[in-house]
Amino acid sequence: MSRVGKMPVRIPEGVTVKLSGSRVEVKGPRGELSTVIPRGVSAELKENLVQISVSSKDPKARALHGTARALVSNLVVGVSKGFRKVLEIVGTGYRAQMEGKKLVLTIGFAKPVEYPVPAGVQISLESPTRIIVEGSDKILVGQVASEIRDFKRPEPYKGKGIRYEGEYVRKKAGKAAVGAGG
Repeated sequence: MSRVGKMPVRIPEGVTVKLSGSRVEVKGPRGELSTVIPRGVSAELKENLVQISVSSKDPKARALHGTARALVSNLVVGVSKGFRKVLEIVGTGYRAQMEGKKLVLTIGFAKPVEYPVPAGVQISLESPTRIIVEGSDKILVGQVASEIRDFKRPEPYKGKGIRYEGEYVRKKAGKAAVGAGG
């Protein structure tokens, strides 16, 4: 049995969980989300806890036990607290700005890069070089942050580009100066 899967998911106040077959629906102050639990894994609601258990001896179902628990936990956390990713822009003249529902990135290309903000995600700017991606769906927040980062990944020589907050970029040594007369 999975160590993660055995732990029950606590339901905070203000959040309601509804189970119908293999579908789990969660409602809270930040919206509502739902997911489907994989076949062979079942969920049970007890007071303010959701217990995930394996209902068969199938190795595939046992492998998805912890994953199913993590999915339900992410739904509960998402509708109660939400998720947040912070991106930093490093480079001379590199910056970001919001124009309506679009994020406009000036990151060293001939034209600024425009990124339309998808539904379910809020993007705000703490400064022209710090982008904050927030939302209730962990998968969507991570996907949007990843798409923004992919416009200009940090390069290994000067470290210029878009990186996650706290991400370490391992820098390479530049071209070594070779002695004169070769």
